[in-house]
Amino acid sequence: MGRKYVFDFDSTLTRVEALDVLAEMTLEGRSDREEIVNKIQEITNLGIDGDISFTESLERRIKLLNAKKTDLDGLVVELRQKISKSIASNKEFFEQFSDDIYVISCGFKEFIDPIVAEYNIPSDRVYANTFKFDETGNIIGFDETNVLSSHNGKIECLKELDLDGEVQVIGDGYSDYVMREAGIAHKFFAYTENVHREKAANNADHIAPNLDEFLFVNDLPRNISYPKNRIKILLLENVHPAAFDNLSEDGFSVELVKHSLPEEELIEKIKGVHVLGIRSKTQVTKRVLDAANKLLVVGAFCIGTKQIELDYAKKKGVVVFNAPYSNTRSVVELAIGEIIMLMRNVFPRSTEIHKGQWNKTAVNSREVRGKNLGIVGYGNIGKQLSVLAEAIGMRVYYYDIEDKLALGNAIKCDTLEDLLNVSDVVTLHIDDNQANKNFIGKREINQMRDGAMLINLSRGFVIDIAALTAALKSGKLSGAAVDVYPEEPRSNGEFRTDLQGLSNVILTPHVGGSTEEAQRDIADFVPNKIMDYINSGNTVDAVNFPNIRLPKQNNAHRFLHIHKNIPGIMAHINEVLAKYEMNIVGQYLSTDSEVGYVITDLDKEYNKDVMKALKKVEHTIKFRVLY
Repeated sequence: MGRKYVFDFDSTLTRVEALDVLAEMTLEGRSDREEIVNKIQEITNLGIDGDISFTESLERRIKLLNAKKTDLDGLVVELRQKISKSIASNKEFFEQFSDDIYVISCGFKEFIDPIVAEYNIPSDRVYANTFKFDETGNIIGFDETNVLSSHNGKIECLKELDLDGEVQVIGDGYSDYVMREAGIAHKFFAYTENVHREKAANNADHIAPNLDEFLFVNDLPRNISYPKNRIKILLLENVHPAAFDNLSEDGFSVELVKHSLPEEELIEKIKGVHVLGIRSKTQVTKRVLDAANKLLVVGAFCIGTKQIELDYAKKKGVVVFNAPYSNTRSVVELAIGEIIMLMRNVFPRSTEIHKGQWNKTAVNSREVRGKNLGIVGYGNIGKQLSVLAEAIGMRVYYYDIEDKLALGNAIKCDTLEDLLNVSDVVTLHIDDNQANKNFIGKREINQMRDGAMLINLSRGFVIDIAALTAALKSGKLSGAAVDVYPEEPRSNGEFRTDLQGLSNVILTPHVGGSTEEAQRDIADFVPNKIMDYINSGNTVDAVNFPNIRLPKQNNAHRFLHIHKNIPGIMAHINEVLAKYEMNIVGQYLSTDSEVGYVITDLDKEYNKDVMKALKKVEHTIKFRVLY
């Protein structure tokens, strides 16, 4: 004897309570609509949790509805748009196991039958209430003789069915659990995709955040190979809440931590984690990566990635994404603002006013129009700064170790010295390559114009702070703006630098990209990259991994194989696929000098032993299946 599956309807097969939707429709235009809908929802929850009898719950709601028979057609149309996400994506399960699936609901057959019929569940396996109508078609009540209209009616209904085999109940409410409590169901799955009811969840044999989890536990056919709720994501350093929302809404289990973690704590915390999200302070070391037994992806919610052992992560099959563009505008705007503030000597004047001193003077206060701006690093930020600086009348010079096309009237300098010699303001926008340590030191400062100004919004270690401090004190430089430092604290609190207290020096705590807009953009960009890799295998924009853009999966299984880039390994992989007579729909390969990444799309029917064989291929780093 096999299993029988008993589903609730409201808030399980659909995302909503149908009578609540009916109320919103029929009360449209009434001034007290919101009040009545809220009252109906309150009564619904009292009945579901068993705090009032279901009969009372039903009677009180129908009195408030003011609905007609003709409203039910519109309700069915609405409910078709509100099928639970994971139910809709697993329609194949309902079609394949329709003979073993029942619906027992305290809702009404008039709207349940047409909905579940589309999932191959016939009316004779739907057990629910029915409405009573008056001669004009008004809904005036329900059939009181139906066992489901009474308190704990689901128990009696299931008893009368007397189903053979193991009976599993899937529902969101305590009224579903009582069938398990009464001993006539063998298991109760609390279905929490749409609503989490504590009373039901606390008594459940298993909590199913979606149908994928239920199907996975029972080893039944499903739309995806591994339930997303089993994929653990750890977000550190107080990343924008939208990142949590984006990943949670896609079904992943997400934990948010407001601060960075030191190495030892992270080593403990990362065990069992599939995705790690960080900003600039968390160090993803070799020891951390060795402890990360399930890690697939690291998402850096920032531009820089020097805090991550990129090469070692690649060797472990861990893909790293960052946000190279999302905060570009924010950094550029701060640079423009600081250029103007330094040139106008605003901060000394502001400090004097705060101290009660009035010092109106034009000394050392200059317009930026006609001045020379030297941009070191002509990447995404440097180019956008070039355009805006030219728009406010500055002459732009730039230096980059790579050949970059000039925008507008910007002039390329062949050497750093050429740029330093000509610039009134020098602004740094270079990457986190360790070779850039002390990129601007005493020698380079001496090459700058007397009275020039220096801005650093890139990396803290690229300036020799002692040399900068000496130049400011001596008057060689007339101002500076620094946002990044060689050593920065892990969390907000006390901080010291030799630059404190110097005149016409703007100091900010690494906030160049910290605007609400930038953080929101990053919270969209990085999670989208993470989800695209987890869900489909795409590695476009990965910073440490072969980039590959994959077509959409269509009715196929997808094998993802990461391996050392050793001659002959592709032949070995294809030998395994041929041995098991796999029908390949498509195959995609991208490599670099160290690793290869091959994706194979296959017909849905295959011998599962092939997965074991592929995992055993020599030099395999990671293997997973998507479907």
